[in-house]
Amino acid sequence: MGVGGDGPSLVDFDHAVYGDFPLMLAIIAIATFLLLTRAFRSVVLAAKAVVFNLISLAAAYGVLTWVWQDGHGSSAVFGVPATGAITMWVPLMVFAFLFGLSMDYEVFILTRIREVYDRTGDARQAVTEGLGRTGRLVTSAAAILMLSFLSMSTGPQTDLKILATGLGAGILIDAVVIRCLLVPAMVALFGRANWWLPARMARLLRVPAAARLAAPAPAAPVPAAAESARFLSGVG
Repeated sequence: MGVGGDGPSLVDFDHAVYGDFPLMLAIIAIATFLLLTRAFRSVVLAAKAVVFNLISLAAAYGVLTWVWQDGHGSSAVFGVPATGAITMWVPLMVFAFLFGLSMDYEVFILTRIREVYDRTGDARQAVTEGLGRTGRLVTSAAAILMLSFLSMSTGPQTDLKILATGLGAGILIDAVVIRCLLVPAMVALFGRANWWLPARMARLLRVPAAARLAAPAPAAPVPAAAESARFLSGVG
């Protein structure tokens, strides 16, 4: 016997949207990992990118729950009391936006770091130069998005305010904490291990053999005595 009404309709909607969500999340994570492994020629960087994306997404969900569901600040800032629950379509939209945006930041920063490392072979120099070339751009883009979501949060609908809060908090956490702090720190900490790529996986992903070659080792520093002798001979 069929059952109608708003309650059963919401239950059916929830089952249709989130019933296969874990499977969808697993497929997206695996596909992203494989694509980034081929792009960066590194298993470690690809795995860290997926893990950090999930961390920033979980942080955004935490902000939504703390602010709107529990009511910490929603009444003071927006004049809306605790909702007690989050509208069902909001977490899905937050995931769709944040996963793509945060991955763009990840690829942008790590591509520059990889280019510098291929040229110098020094992980710390790669982090310093790569972040120096991309940090301001990422921060500026995040600030623009934050202002856009801030303007969207002034809309009259509570669902729109909740969505804007989740997206704004996710972008802020991802751009400042994840991409500009944790990602460079982890790359510098792991050193040459960042660029590990098993030969079997490289063949599976069709990574060219020339691209799998180790980056050149950093040039050895010239001893002070030899440098002084070279300088004196040039003066003489």
